[in-house]
Amino acid sequence: MSNLTVRNISKQFPGTLALDDVSITFESGRVNALVGKNGSGKSTLVKIINGAEIKTEGSIFLEGEELNFTSPKDAQTQGIATVYQELSLVPGLTVAENILMGRFVMKGRRIDWKKNFETAGKILHDMGISIDPRQTVAELSMWQCQMIEIAKAMSSNPRVLLLDEPTSSLAQSETEMLFGLIRELKKKDVIIIYITHRLQELWEICDICDVLRDGMWTGRLDMRTAAHKELLDLMFGDTEVKVMPEDLAHSDEVIFEAKSLTQTGNFTDVSFKLRRGEVLGIAGMLGSGRTELLRALFGVTTLDGGELFIENTRVEKFSPVHLKKKGIGLTPEDRKYEGLVQVASIKRNLCNASLELLSIGMRIDSKKEQQFAQRQVDGLDIKVSSIELPVTSLSGGNQQKVVVGNWLNTSPRIMLFDEPSRGIDVKAKQQIFEIIWELSRSGVASIVVSTELEELLEICHRVLIMIGGRITGEVKPSEIKIDDLYSLCMGVNG
Repeated sequence: MSNLTVRNISKQFPGTLALDDVSITFESGRVNALVGKNGSGKSTLVKIINGAEIKTEGSIFLEGEELNFTSPKDAQTQGIATVYQELSLVPGLTVAENILMGRFVMKGRRIDWKKNFETAGKILHDMGISIDPRQTVAELSMWQCQMIEIAKAMSSNPRVLLLDEPTSSLAQSETEMLFGLIRELKKKDVIIIYITHRLQELWEICDICDVLRDGMWTGRLDMRTAAHKELLDLMFGDTEVKVMPEDLAHSDEVIFEAKSLTQTGNFTDVSFKLRRGEVLGIAGMLGSGRTELLRALFGVTTLDGGELFIENTRVEKFSPVHLKKKGIGLTPEDRKYEGLVQVASIKRNLCNASLELLSIGMRIDSKKEQQFAQRQVDGLDIKVSSIELPVTSLSGGNQQKVVVGNWLNTSPRIMLFDEPSRGIDVKAKQQIFEIIWELSRSGVASIVVSTELEELLEICHRVLIMIGGRITGEVKPSEIKIDDLYSLCMGVNG
């Protein structure tokens, strides 16, 4: 049995102690889970183990030998491989090329393609993966790509395999196939560290679970005997969640209604009402269908059934263009690739959704564009020296404000917020919450999805529970504790 030990690890960032004297031993022959809510220090510890961050204090030992990394390459050399949730495969290349990239078998100065296909085929066969190494990655499904990512990592015969949210993009059936592969890897002398936000998976695939909270190790659970409440207590302790301002009352007027919305494979028979000025949260674990529902509500993807009503009028056309005209806006989960045009200026990114309001024939009224952009810079307190600068010059929090400001320029009546605080600091989060509350005061209704369920209790009037693509319940933030909300989202009562 092999083991990896992190001993008395601390990590200090300017103004923040991300990890505080953390000690954990991970062993082969089992799946070692590492969990904690956002901000717990989990990601920082993983980055220290794989060389992406340098520890401030402490030591890392692999089989009793102390390791010191200055880069991810150092960690790879020492036998530590990481599979990230964002795929790193090249779609236009074959499976074999992706697995062996940088390590091709050569015949003189030329690549020995026959030998490379044989080598990749053997790696896949030994892992029980039935994929042709000659196929291009572009032909594969998402779960097959995840399998190839793991095969790529295992091809270097690592001693430690870090799996970072490996099921975040997979359907339930695909997740089961991936679990089958992980169970096979357990039989090898590889130390598997499994990071996930899908807490229900811990009982399905993991043997031991170590928990971090506020940068400190709070305990270890044997998943064969662990109760859900034990896990939640370790994750949250006596966390006190803030509540929304008392002046945020909403109208009883229904402005938006979904009836029996269905999208095969993502959600089924979803019905709810949204009132003018209301902030409605949708809580659920990763894979529950939350993001898929929001994208369908904005017409990004097609519904297979159901009806949508805006101010008692049935929506006949489901497309972003048509729904934007109806007064709906969407801030997407991935602001970098879906919410912003990276090569464009701050000014243009603030006006992309409202170009028809700025156009004179085929030309954009530059004076009006300047006014629209400056209005949001001032109103949202976007920290910028010039709106002509590229949007990439802004911090994550200010970029998120640009995404929101872009839609506010369309004068929406309903806003859909998907992970509005992802990747931004505490101060910027609070500013985003204030924006949502100010919209509520002005009569704009909002639907908010967030992985951090605590946020939903802080900013929403009401929260819907979503499990497996279905709405299973409804709670009021003032009447529920955070650990109870997590229990509901996991489909358990404690």
